[in-house]
Amino acid sequence: MDKFDVAGVEVSAKILVVALKVNGQLRTPEFANTAAGHQQLIGFLLKHSRRVRVCLESTGLYGLDVALALHAEPEIEVRVANPRSVRHFAQAMMQRSKNDPLDALLLAEYAQRMPFQAWQPPSLPGRQLCALTRSIHQLTEMCTMQKNRLHAAAATATTPKFLIRELQRSLAQLQKSVQRLIQKALQLVRSHAQLRQQLELLDSLPGVGELSALYLLGELVLLSPDFSVREWVAYAGLDPRQYKSGDSVEKKIRISKVGNTHLRRALYMPVLVAARHDPHFRAHYRHLLAKGKLGMVALVALMRKLLHGIFGVLKSLQPYDGSKLFTLPLILDSKPTMKEKIAC
Repeated sequence: MDKFDVAGVEVSAKILVVALKVNGQLRTPEFANTAAGHQQLIGFLLKHSRRVRVCLESTGLYGLDVALALHAEPEIEVRVANPRSVRHFAQAMMQRSKNDPLDALLLAEYAQRMPFQAWQPPSLPGRQLCALTRSIHQLTEMCTMQKNRLHAAAATATTPKFLIRELQRSLAQLQKSVQRLIQKALQLVRSHAQLRQQLELLDSLPGVGELSALYLLGELVLLSPDFSVREWVAYAGLDPRQYKSGDSVEKKIRISKVGNTHLRRALYMPVLVAARHDPHFRAHYRHLLAKGKLGMVALVALMRKLLHGIFGVLKSLQPYDGSKLFTLPLILDSKPTMKEKIAC
């Protein structure tokens, strides 16, 4: 079995702080978080170690390029660790102080002590689609805030007319930007056969329209193709978390939320629509309400069910079939009950 040295890389916007452990010796250099700095980091690692495992935290775009550069080297294995997992590891190690060199050393210890899971980077089109869909969501939220500002400004006669015109102009620009990004995302998907097929399969699911399918695909392309459906659920943070100790301490079971909040958000609106209009989802939703579940709890259960359905259609490359996902009898009445209206 090959022996690996370990290194931790603490990533910030401008600096990479490294902690490399080789034969009991610790080296802690710093490099610029630039393309040239990434190559200097790789040269440093390979100079002092034949095989090295590098661990860094999932810190978004600041760490993506360095992770890709490290992954391209066959002598280097990369792990991109969940920040919450690293934080709990630091608590177990009783680390009280926090600075960049200590964090880099902690990541090296994490790579050495914890089971190592090599990072599989998503494809370039997948990363581009993810960046586009997240930007679309951010701009859509900005549009909503701008609409609220415009509504508040127009509610009183004391607001100057030029201010209302400026708010209207700003809102129109934001809406145009959203439409341009949506078109760019669709062009990107249609130019790649696999992404185009996946988008069509997602569009076959109940409650999933074109924009929701884009949001979902933008997050799902980040997942390793080897993941199981249980790993999908855990990645979305929809896995149940139990808290029980002895006979006296037992809290309600809740979802962990240790996962991709963007994916959970992308699942919510399709489930809200499907719970009202799709017979299979509506039957399951009413079944959960009849068992005494709260409306939001039932919707979260449907989010997990929808994620199972997405996994099924993307793995089988077959359009959605509700009879394969649900076993409950259909409810033909399409009118929601008062309890369902309140829950939704």
